[in-house]
Amino acid sequence: MNTRIKELRKARKLSQEELADAVGTTRQTITSIETGKYIASLPLAYRIAKYFGLKIEDVFLLEEEE
Repeated sequence: MNTRIKELRKARKLSQEELADAVGTTRQTITSIETGKYIASLPLAYRIAKYFGLKIEDVFLLEEEE
């Protein structure tokens, strides 16, 4: 699953640590989500999207199967 988290975070000049603190997770989790090694849980995805004022589908890009 691709995400726009890194792009959105950098646009706001936030560190991974700052975003993690704001959404109640760890820097390591944010790193793993950004690199595609971890898929965020629905509650975490919601908190991240809400933090940026966006819908989940505007932050997390589902790769549709063909």
